[in-house]
Amino acid sequence: MIQEINDKNFHTKVSSDKSDKPILVDFWAPWCTPCKTLSILLEEIYLEEYKNKAIFFKINVDENPQCSSKYGIRSIPTLIFFKNGKKKDIYIGVSSKENIRKKLDTI
Repeated sequence: MIQEINDKNFHTKVSSDKSDKPILVDFWAPWCTPCKTLSILLEEIYLEEYKNKAIFFKINVDENPQCSSKYGIRSIPTLIFFKNGKKKDIYIGVSSKENIRKKLDTI
């Protein structure tokens, strides 16, 4: 299962991470239908292939306005990819499993 994070622990979990694993953060909201679709894809990708190769988090934009504002989230779902504590790339909207895998493998 993908871990939920918040404004208070975002920096500790994501920004200050010095892990060599890529980190994917899913910015979502419970009322967002595309977010639900993407959430299912992310769970599948994580459990089937990336459980030991990447770190996945999700953050509810309605409950965590500080992180949403800091990263300029204007549309959801938005995926932000981090490596060594730094933002590396961003996808806005629902993306395919193939595109997500490719990004995780190349950052």
